[in-house]
Amino acid sequence: MDRMAAMETYVSVVEAGSFSAAAKRLKLGQPAVSKSIAQLETRLGVRLLLRSTRGLTPTDAGQRFYEHARRAIEEVEFAEQAVRETSAALSGTLRVSAAVTFARLHILPALKIFLQRHPRLQIDIVLDDRTIDLLEHGVDVALRMGSLDDSAMTARRISRSRRVVVGTPAYFSGAGLPKSPADLSQHQAIVYSLRGGGESWSFSQDGKEVAVVVSGRVSVSAAEGMRTAVLGDMGIAIASEWMFSPELGNGTVKEVLSDWELPSIDLWAVFPAGRLVSAKARAFVAFVEEILSSASAKNAAGPSETELAD
Repeated sequence: MDRMAAMETYVSVVEAGSFSAAAKRLKLGQPAVSKSIAQLETRLGVRLLLRSTRGLTPTDAGQRFYEHARRAIEEVEFAEQAVRETSAALSGTLRVSAAVTFARLHILPALKIFLQRHPRLQIDIVLDDRTIDLLEHGVDVALRMGSLDDSAMTARRISRSRRVVVGTPAYFSGAGLPKSPADLSQHQAIVYSLRGGGESWSFSQDGKEVAVVVSGRVSVSAAEGMRTAVLGDMGIAIASEWMFSPELGNGTVKEVLSDWELPSIDLWAVFPAGRLVSAKARAFVAFVEEILSSASAKNAAGPSETELAD
């Protein structure tokens, strides 16, 4: 008995709900499907399916076997796909998840270069500041910042950014420049309320740590809202350099307390659990690493086509 063929037949029967429907899906005769399942049950020494007038229902053992068999088939399919991809140009659709502001500032401006390198590839970018279920949304790779709550995820850290305290010159001209972290309590803070933000921050300098709680009249749940509020002279923000890289470069916003350190923030490439990483996902992650490493620490606004072409 061909084990893989038997597993594929069994999985088709469970998903189709009957021998006849599975036979049509597999383009086999119904007797051949029935015989394959009977041989499988004999080899395993356990009943996999309960037959009734309402159809077929997996037993407890049958349900466990179905789940393992389905994963085994997927692994073989992905292994075959990986081999095909290594011997051919990248093609098909790559679905990427990324935070709105990070993608707008750093990924989308450089995306043309990636597409020119892979002319047979299409890319679908899901922009969302929230953490979404990768399998549910069919995502091949997600770019996520901060700590990862789910240790079962397949992830690789690809970059790191400083956090900085920023505000516009117009805001500081009215509110004054903070001289120490403690002075931030006297300033209006634009508080980012999602993961990685908040009101409590720990600054360090020469081995000394200072805990600070900031507050303000504006709290936002999206990075775009924080940027708009800061650029509108409404207050200060504690954010990654990535979030304000264009403005830090051209002087639209000013970094203060640069002699103090805040916890850095990591950028991770996260892949669906239990899936082999495709060649196109690996190529995209390498491209993101490239554009971030080529950016200036102070004034990067995403790479230019000339810089990457060289």
